[in-house]
Amino acid sequence: MKKLIVILAAMLLLTACSQPAATNEDRSLQNILDKQEFVLGFTQYPPLGYLENNNPVGFDIDIAKEVMSRLGVTLKFQYIDWDAKTLELNSGNIDAIWNGLTITDERELELTFSRPYLNNRLVILSLNSNPVENIAALQGTKVGVEISSSGQFAIEKDTALLSSLNEMIQYQTITEALLDLQAGGIDAIVADEVFARYAISKNADNYFISDDALASEQYGIGFRLNELALANRIDEILDEMVADGTAARISEAWFGDDVILR
Repeated sequence: MKKLIVILAAMLLLTACSQPAATNEDRSLQNILDKQEFVLGFTQYPPLGYLENNNPVGFDIDIAKEVMSRLGVTLKFQYIDWDAKTLELNSGNIDAIWNGLTITDERELELTFSRPYLNNRLVILSLNSNPVENIAALQGTKVGVEISSSGQFAIEKDTALLSSLNEMIQYQTITEALLDLQAGGIDAIVADEVFARYAISKNADNYFISDDALASEQYGIGFRLNELALANRIDEILDEMVADGTAARISEAWFGDDVILR
């Protein structure tokens, strides 16, 4: 009987050893290389990523094109609802959120971020004909924000500011907020300085940017949680682009200066 038990135990051990071992290997990079494509999620957020004549353009778009060329895969674009960006990512519809995505403590609980690549501030954009010069001047005004943006979160975090407003109105895209500002539907927009400067570059006589900033922040590329292999490889390529001057040339084309962080 003892001999039989020993034989059975040996057979069970042999069977167990012949099964594939469970693994937590991060295959995020290899999966992209295997399928030979990378799907970038973006929305209407000039000058970082937006549709112009139905074609994706912008600073982030141009950077991503070069990154994927060096990675050796096809870059595809998926226009997304910004409010559902994490759902789009986790469902597999996109491989990254790459469109002026602010790095926050809350988002780091559900996303893996690249290293920061741009600095930014949250500023108040208003019309020159009715300038909102500082945060205190927001009292009693109607303020527009892009839904689920860092502008919305900054206002909601400052409960005194939020309660002082006449109304905070959320828009699906920042460009919709800008159109309503022009139409007189709102008094100001709390938005990324990158976007506000872009708006002024298109119509310098029309807009006013406050010196006050509600917050300072940094942009990163958002990947699915724990997809470190993919995030690290893209960071490596971005470092290469900074070293050889490619990133600076793209930055200067969009901003007139080299503003890339590394």
